[in-house]
Amino acid sequence: MMAERGLPIANTTILRWVQRYAPEFDKRWICFSSQAGTSWRVDDTYVKIRGQWAYLYRAVDASGKTVYFRLSARRNVASVKAPLNRVALAQVTTHAGKRYHSSPAGI
Repeated sequence: MMAERGLPIANTTILRWVQRYAPEFDKRWICFSSQAGTSWRVDDTYVKIRGQWAYLYRAVDASGKTVYFRLSARRNVASVKAPLNRVALAQVTTHAGKRYHSSPAGI
C-alpha cells in the first residue's frame, strides 16, 4: 500500500509501528468501548451472502448492542457456544467497588 504511494517502506518498519502504537490505541479505545449488559439473547438466522447461504449467529444485550457474532456455513451450535462462553467470562461488572465476572451458565 505504501509502495503504491511512492513510499519505500520495509515490512519491519510497519511491524515496529504496530508494536509501538498498538498499546496506545488500546488505551484510547477503552474510553469508547463499553461493557455489555448482563442480559443477553442469542439468535440465529439463515442469510444469503454472495450467492451462498450461511448461518449468522448473533448475541445481543438488552440495550441492543451486539456482543458477539459468528458466520458459519453449517449449523453448529456447539461451535458458537464455546467462544460465547469466553466472551461471557471476559465481561466484568462492577458493583460497590467489587468486580464480578458474569456466569457462562446463563448462556
